[in-house]
Amino acid sequence: MAEADTATSGILGHPHIRVEGRAKVTGAARYASDRREDGARESDLAHSALAHAALVTSPIARGRIRDFDLHAARAVPDLLAIFTHRDFAGAVAPVGHLMAGGHANSSHLPLGSDRIAYHGQIVALVVARTQEAATRAADLVRATYEAEPASATFDDPGAEIVRFADLKAHHEDIARGDPDAAWSVAEARVEARYETPAQHHNPIELFTTRCAWDGGRLTVYEPSRYIGAVQHGLAAQLGLDPARVRVVSGPIGGHFGSKFALSQHTALVALAAKRLGRPVSLVPTRRQCFTIANYRPETRHDIRLSADRDGRFTSLVHEADVVTSRFDPFAMEGADVTASLYACPAIRTGERAVRVDRNTPGPMRAPPEVPYLFALESAVDEMACRLGLDPIELRRRNDTAQDPVSGKPFSSRPLMACFDAGAAAFDWERRATPPGTMRKGEWWVGLGCAASVRPVKIAAATMRLRLSVDGSVEVGCAHHEIGNGITTLLAMGAAEGLGLPVERVRVQLGDTALPAAGLSGGSSTTTSLMHTLALGCAQLRDRLARAAVAPDRPLAGHDPAGLRLAGGRLVAADGRAMPLAEAIALLDPAGVETVAAFTPAGSGEAALEALRGGHIGLSPGGDRVTWAFGAQFAEVHVHGETGEIRVPRLTGAFAAGRILNPLTARSQLVGGMIWGLGSALLEETVLDGPTYRNADLAEYLVPTAMDIDAVEAVLVPDPDEAVNPLGLKGLGELGIIGVNAAIANAVHHATGRRIRRLPIRIDAML
Repeated sequence: MAEADTATSGILGHPHIRVEGRAKVTGAARYASDRREDGARESDLAHSALAHAALVTSPIARGRIRDFDLHAARAVPDLLAIFTHRDFAGAVAPVGHLMAGGHANSSHLPLGSDRIAYHGQIVALVVARTQEAATRAADLVRATYEAEPASATFDDPGAEIVRFADLKAHHEDIARGDPDAAWSVAEARVEARYETPAQHHNPIELFTTRCAWDGGRLTVYEPSRYIGAVQHGLAAQLGLDPARVRVVSGPIGGHFGSKFALSQHTALVALAAKRLGRPVSLVPTRRQCFTIANYRPETRHDIRLSADRDGRFTSLVHEADVVTSRFDPFAMEGADVTASLYACPAIRTGERAVRVDRNTPGPMRAPPEVPYLFALESAVDEMACRLGLDPIELRRRNDTAQDPVSGKPFSSRPLMACFDAGAAAFDWERRATPPGTMRKGEWWVGLGCAASVRPVKIAAATMRLRLSVDGSVEVGCAHHEIGNGITTLLAMGAAEGLGLPVERVRVQLGDTALPAAGLSGGSSTTTSLMHTLALGCAQLRDRLARAAVAPDRPLAGHDPAGLRLAGGRLVAADGRAMPLAEAIALLDPAGVETVAAFTPAGSGEAALEALRGGHIGLSPGGDRVTWAFGAQFAEVHVHGETGEIRVPRLTGAFAAGRILNPLTARSQLVGGMIWGLGSALLEETVLDGPTYRNADLAEYLVPTAMDIDAVEAVLVPDPDEAVNPLGLKGLGELGIIGVNAAIANAVHHATGRRIRRLPIRIDAML
């Protein structure tokens, strides 16, 4: 059957406000912490029925617990229980890391033994009738420890260096050509080390968990970007059938890469609820969230880049070190992206994990590209200065239609189109060539740029669509609304695909009772879910059309493939029509339903099996390199006396395939650019040995309204027919990539000072 063709068609590709926006701004949206057990109304759920938990965490980074003194804690009124490793050791089965074939954000088991593996490790769970009592009792828990020497970061005694190739089964360092020989005869060289700090996600919504048992069935209310992994991982930990575990997330109050798979504390809360015979809720403190969840680890990059006198690159060596924990095989590689960005005949990469006594890091929006591209794009800017070339012109001379590593062609390569569009919007031509020559009163002025690139990912998903005779549609999927606007996109797509107004579509997400979907990550949500939705709409249209053309039906004799949906009717080529409600009633008066199962090209049943088991399954392109592209531009002002740094203007131009909702797309990109400003100038988790010293929102600096002036996101057309059937690339992570390098390059242009370690603070200017 032909696609919908009504007054409501053409919805996709046009701006549309968020369908869930009113609920969020009025407080009607129900987040995980707002939920109550099924079947219990708010007024019927006695306050005393819900118990509240608080955590006790370790003040040492390595060693063992010698003993507990619980006398004072047990004297707190309304206390219900204090659980330690003496209560839960052996009660939770080990589960592997999600990125290593498991389900968890960390394979470490708190309360599994007396061993301490990192500062902030959970050592006790305190449960009381009120949150105040639980917090008070937790403060009174006393433990004695036997501390051992601990390693915190790079170059510390005892830190273990492991090649990625030895840590990860499928990792291979890149070796193409002879970069050492090319370097030895190069006419222009840049050799430098670039460093990025540890950073924490700090979403406003904390890492909360509420668990309730109904006989042998467990319901978990927890904000998560992969509830399927929580369901299957928790079932494995507790020895349950996954069908007896339900995970409800609902809208998520920010994750940016955290809330990643199964959390370490979820099984503890579930066990406490079971032993006490009542639901238990945990709301950790902001400080505890720095160690019970993930973070972006510190990285350092040694770059050697050479070029001929015309500016064409002759060699690139990128060696990177990334911090990780001692107990998980997690490290986010990124040199595969930097090696493939520009034309270069000789390339070598080497990536190493540095294992220390800290909690396991994890993805943070644009996980590898933010630190790795900071290094490369800073080095490219240094090369442009060395050669006396405009930084955009240098990139133009090294643009390439095919990946220099694999030799595969790019499905589309609008990188320079992004630089051209961004330069025009930013007025790049006003940039004076020598650094330190632009002034505005007492302020030095600098303009910088950098590339933004992100490989396209797509994953399997399943989705239920139900079309009722009253002309309403229900879309259900166990994926997640993380604030990116996927609820709105699904409503828009279903409305267009079925020829109905957006207002007639109801979208349900964030519940494992719905058809399974995968991880909210890798900018894969839109690419995965919109393909699944399109498949489901096509299945419904086909069933309706076949019912309408059957013998003795109003459109008998017509080709079902030639029918279209228009104005709530099935319309034939000769103009004859049949009300949609009648076609639905022919199939089932209660409504017509389908469950669509989408798999990326070449992945087949294996992708669905991974999905059904709660495992990760993001797939890149096949015989082509499929990337989204962008160009970032920053104007920086540095005060001549105080060294104060301001960024009055950011401009980004982005090509990310077909844009389905320009309104939410620009919002995502602008938000990413603002976060990129934070990455460049503000964000840093300060280490004091293995301890995070600024684990709060008072001292962990993030951009505020006072730090932001003009931010503009330009959407560059990118009609890529080879990337996937709908031409989608995803853009959630594209906006932050390259902003830190653009700002650092602008600081150099303003002052002549090359800052190679983030964040750039006033002290670096003095």
